[in-house]
Amino acid sequence: MDDLILAPAVVMARLNITAGGANGELPDMVSFDATDADIKAWATEAVRNGDVPGIPAQAVNFQDYVVDRFSATNDLPARAFLRPKTAFGA
Repeated sequence: MDDLILAPAVVMARLNITAGGANGELPDMVSFDATDADIKAWATEAVRNGDVPGIPAQAVNFQDYVVDRFSATNDLPARAFLRPKTAFGA
């Protein structure tokens, strides 16, 4: 009998994006473990196409942005935030 090999579960996260002084949440969830480069690429495409409610369609360069991740809690799903670097905080 063949042993069943299960792939690890993929944890999905809400992606919140700050761009051009506006803030919005990507309608589709993303992989919590995605690389920062993947998250920035998805956000770039979504913002350029106007697919993020609250952020007008625009060309944006997220190269110097930071990706923060927060694990799920009893009240909130896993979350990722794409934001500009700041002179304060970690």
